[in-house]
Amino acid sequence: MILLYLLVPAAYLAAAVLEWRRLAPGAGAASQRTAPSTPWLIALALAGHAVLVVGAVVTPEGLDVSLANALSAVAGLTALFAGLGGFARALPGVTAVALPVAAIAVPLPAVFPNPHRFSLADEPWAVLHIAVALTAYALLIVAALQALLLLGLERRLHRGLPEPSAQGLPPLLTLERFLFRLVDAGFVLLTLTLVSGALFSEQLFGKPLQFTHKIVFSVLGWLVFGALVFGRHRYGWRGRSALRWVLAGTGLLFLAYVGSKFVLEVLLGR
Repeated sequence: MILLYLLVPAAYLAAAVLEWRRLAPGAGAASQRTAPSTPWLIALALAGHAVLVVGAVVTPEGLDVSLANALSAVAGLTALFAGLGGFARALPGVTAVALPVAAIAVPLPAVFPNPHRFSLADEPWAVLHIAVALTAYALLIVAALQALLLLGLERRLHRGLPEPSAQGLPPLLTLERFLFRLVDAGFVLLTLTLVSGALFSEQLFGKPLQFTHKIVFSVLGWLVFGALVFGRHRYGWRGRSALRWVLAGTGLLFLAYVGSKFVLEVLLGR
C-alpha cells in the first residue's frame, strides 16, 4: 500500500507533464510521439487510486467517509471523467489540471486519518446515496474546470489570437455543448442526492433531516444549476454568463460538502 501511495501520484504527475507538453504552443514532434503513452499512465494511476480508495473507505467496521477519503474519491472520479473526456477530445486541457489535483489527493487518507465510519448492514442504501453524491460532485467539478478553460479560450479570441481549432482543438461551440452535457448529468445526480437525503434521511443516516450549513449551501448550489439548466434549454443561455453560473454553482457545492466537513472534522474534531 505504501508503494502505491508513491507510484499513483507519480503516474498522475507524469501523465500531466506529458499532457502539458502536448498542449503547449509550438509543441514539437517529440511531444506528439509521447502522447500515446498518456492514456496508459492515466489508466494505471486510476487503477492504483481505486485500490487505495476502496482500501481506505471499505473497512471491517463499515464505510469510512472521512473528509480525506471523500476528497481522494472525488479527485479520482474527477480524473476519470477528465481522462475520458480528453480521450474523446471533448475536454482538451482539463486533464492537465485534474491530474495534479488527483496526485495531491491520493495520499490524504494516509497523511490525515480521521475515521468516520458507519455500518453497511445498518444503512445499506447510504452506500448508493454517497456514491451518487460523489459522482455528481466529480461531474460538476469537471464542468467547472471546462468552464475555466472556455473562459480562457474566449479571452484568447477577444485578444485577436487564432481560433482554438487552428491548434487541433475542437471549436468553442463543440466544447461548450459537451460542458452542458456534463452539467445536465451532474444536475440530475445532484437532484437524486438531495431528494433521497431529504426523504430518507432517517433511514439512510439514522436521524431526521436537519437544516445545517451543508444543506443550505447544497440547496443554493442546486438552485443555481437548476436555473442554468432551465435557462440553457429554454432560452439558449451560453457564453461567459453561463460559464460563471457553472463556477458559482460548483463553488457553493464545494462550500456545502468540503467546507462543512472541514469545519466539523478538522476545526471542531467531530
